[in-house]
Amino acid sequence: MTRPLAILRPAPGDRATLERVHAAGLAARATPLFTVGPLAWTPPDPAAFDALVLTSANAVRHGGPGLAMLAQLPVLAVGPQTAAAAAAAGLTVAATGDSDLAALLAGQPPQQRLLWLAGQDRTASTHPALRQVIPVYASTPRSLTAAEAESLHGSVALLHSARAAQRLGTELDHHRVPRGTVRIAGLSAAVADAAGPGWADRAIAARPDDTALIAAARRLAIDP
Repeated sequence: MTRPLAILRPAPGDRATLERVHAAGLAARATPLFTVGPLAWTPPDPAAFDALVLTSANAVRHGGPGLAMLAQLPVLAVGPQTAAAAAAAGLTVAATGDSDLAALLAGQPPQQRLLWLAGQDRTASTHPALRQVIPVYASTPRSLTAAEAESLHGSVALLHSARAAQRLGTELDHHRVPRGTVRIAGLSAAVADAAGPGWADRAIAARPDDTALIAAARRLAIDP
């Protein structure tokens, strides 16, 4: 038996993940839990900072013309996909973390002056090198229809963020779709933990990127 994968991330990331899942020989359907859009923001003086922190490709997609005003700053990126988006936008990627923001910042000296272009909803950080955080995009939750929620029955849900993990549980509970009928694959242990208990099974990606997440989900999708 091969279970379908449920892609919960918003556009346009859902399409990219769908293509990777199909390339891996697995079935999938996109059921986004959020819509993502830009926020109005004013770029600060780049001379006040030593580097730019990006934790999501959405910051690049929705950064708008203000991003070009910060192009002289080297980028510290979380994950290869964020780094690739930054490079494609003409930014210079100085470092790419393979875990999360905390791990990326762990090697940064406290006197470093970092500017983080982030989402409106984000995990807080108290690292002293983070001198300013500017939200440049927002992820707005969308409610699933009863049919969309029911379609997740028997699937392996790909969880790219803690918010998506929490939202999935909320939506299934609301539509009375038992969590025990769904398996989850998390981009990290923290993401999977955010989903809470009750799932049929779970797996954790070996690193925070789509390829590793799909590989983890594959182990749950195909019965031995």
